[in-house]
Amino acid sequence: RWGVILDAGSSGTRAHIYKWRHSDYAKEKASAKDLKSLPRLKTHKKWTKKIRPGISTFGERPTDIGEDHLKELLDHALDIVPVDQVADTPIFLMATAGMRLLPPIQQAAILREVCAYAKANTKFSLPDCDLHIQIIPGETEGLYGWIAANYLVGGFDTPEDHAHGKDHHTYGFLDMGGASAQIAFAPNATEAQKHADDLKLLRMRTLDGVVSEYKVFVASWLGFGVSQARQRYVSALVDSVDSSKSLEIPDPCVVTGLTLSVDGAILDPEAARHGSKPYLRGQGSFTECLKKTYPLLEKDATCIDEPCLINGQHVPAIDFDVNHFIGVSQYWHTTHEFFQLSHNEESYDFTKFQSQVREFCNLDWNEIERGVEAKKWGKKVDEKAALEICFKASWLTTILHEGIGIPRLGVDDISKGVNRTNEALRSTKESGYLDPFQAVDKIDGTEVSWTLGKMVLYAAGQIEPKEKDLPVGFGTNVPSGISDDFQRAGSTYSPWKGGDDDDDWDDKILDKASKPSIGLFIMVFILGFLLYIFRKKERRSRVYGKISSAIRRSRNKKGGRSFFNTSKLFGRKSGYYERVLEEGDGVNDFELTEVDSDDSNEASDGSEGSSGARASGLATPKLNVVNYGDGNFFSPVGTHGFHPDGIHHTLSSNHLLPNAMDRSGLVVRTESRERLAPSLTSVGSGRSRSRAGSPTRKSPIMSPVDED
Repeated sequence: RWGVILDAGSSGTRAHIYKWRHSDYAKEKASAKDLKSLPRLKTHKKWTKKIRPGISTFGERPTDIGEDHLKELLDHALDIVPVDQVADTPIFLMATAGMRLLPPIQQAAILREVCAYAKANTKFSLPDCDLHIQIIPGETEGLYGWIAANYLVGGFDTPEDHAHGKDHHTYGFLDMGGASAQIAFAPNATEAQKHADDLKLLRMRTLDGVVSEYKVFVASWLGFGVSQARQRYVSALVDSVDSSKSLEIPDPCVVTGLTLSVDGAILDPEAARHGSKPYLRGQGSFTECLKKTYPLLEKDATCIDEPCLINGQHVPAIDFDVNHFIGVSQYWHTTHEFFQLSHNEESYDFTKFQSQVREFCNLDWNEIERGVEAKKWGKKVDEKAALEICFKASWLTTILHEGIGIPRLGVDDISKGVNRTNEALRSTKESGYLDPFQAVDKIDGTEVSWTLGKMVLYAAGQIEPKEKDLPVGFGTNVPSGISDDFQRAGSTYSPWKGGDDDDDWDDKILDKASKPSIGLFIMVFILGFLLYIFRKKERRSRVYGKISSAIRRSRNKKGGRSFFNTSKLFGRKSGYYERVLEEGDGVNDFELTEVDSDDSNEASDGSEGSSGARASGLATPKLNVVNYGDGNFFSPVGTHGFHPDGIHHTLSSNHLLPNAMDRSGLVVRTESRERLAPSLTSVGSGRSRSRAGSPTRKSPIMSPVDED
């Protein structure tokens, strides 16, 4: 089975495609342990595609979103999903923070156009537009992320390997994008009972049809993503300065030597000073930046329901002995991609991170530019990322430790976990996941994306229920029954119709698709190399001569033909005579084979007459045709010629030339058919013609050569 989900974020839309076995087929192949697990979903990097910008940019022109935005993503999905599976493949588009900021009328217009275009141009399963095409609340996004993280790390399927103590085996989830930030975690038993009304009831189904339920707290803060937080920060800076006295605004979150507009564009310092608009002048102080970002947490906002963390938002108390958090998106990009903390140890090292950020933010902008050009901070770090990183690192640190209250490893007195030693942690794939916080990008090679959580929930809803048919999905935590706001997964069980449902075929397709590409690349490389080596004609002639000499030596030793014929290897225009014997009592009339005129003269292709002689540096030897009974087909006359070294030589009478290739491998021009005509006539009179396939030389380049 297949599923397609479009993550419509603030900066772009990304298509994710997942595949899983039909639950009935999976049961037949499952072990006892697998039956207690959730469906196994597969995806590939090549199945994911992202385009920019986000769909929120179509607020003023919603009718353009189909051809200008969706078409590329839908075509990609249709290239992946088998044709016979498209009609049974659900498609979802779920928009997040970017769309939440639009006016309701623009939101509705965009969603309506998305659904209409998908229905008109594909056969994907889209039974309910309100369910499949929607703007999801931040809390839903956070819950899906929590499902994805725990699904990949093993918190659901192997709880015995993730026993944190107090009967707790799941992990908290933190996500931060450009516009919003989310938190999702299962409180300990005491807090769960105390704040039961604040929790979401999540219901899934394992492969054996048994229901599994989790009570999760989820919160989202719109405006607390890095981009929105930066805008609030700059607005506060501008308001703090009297623009009537000075347009310059000192910014500790910008490195020294850098001048920016309030919109973040790099400015020339002199032009900014003589301009009429406020501008930011970098001070490069990470300590001061931390102080300036703290007020953005809105800790002084009214808290109606204690306890609260950020902006007056109620959050149950977090027990960091059992609640260990996994952070994605900006948490990963800032800590691991930019500052390149170890990818093998996902644990967030507060002390090391702070040291690296402080060192970077104290640099001058000119030095940073040189470092970016030299890829000092990695290939993904460009100028834009470099000028934003000081604020991002400060905001991440502030929201983690001052907002959420994550203990600072190595600074605060916290426990490492329950019944786990450091050695045991290092020996498992979950290494580091029992620290208070760790940033990740992938787990076991799969990206931690909230889209995976949504699709896991959908696949679980396709499993045949074992007992009471309680729906798969989530809603408000109620003592019994189904809450009014319960959102179903959108899937139902349907019996397997039989057939081959092997989920390894996609790997084979990818292998087949990659092999021709690799083979083509190798072939192009080899051809390019050969063209480079033989780009000059004298090199081609030299190599050809060496091969021909080797062939002649092989023939002389074996007394017969070589394994292959150079006329076949290099074409019929190989510059030597071929002896042709007919039946009867001697050699018959014969004609010259062709000589490649391209090899005759590199200096002038259009010249005729003596151009061929100049190329070889040798005068053409005179050949007299003798009787067949002499044993020699050619008896050379003592003829003068010129060696390539410029020295005049005489060809001795015992220097036999069985063809036009001399011992050194150089092509020797022979006299044309016209020069040999008298001899040929006398010898060949009254005899049969030569083999019909023998070529006749008529090129003007082979005209008689004047000899000095």
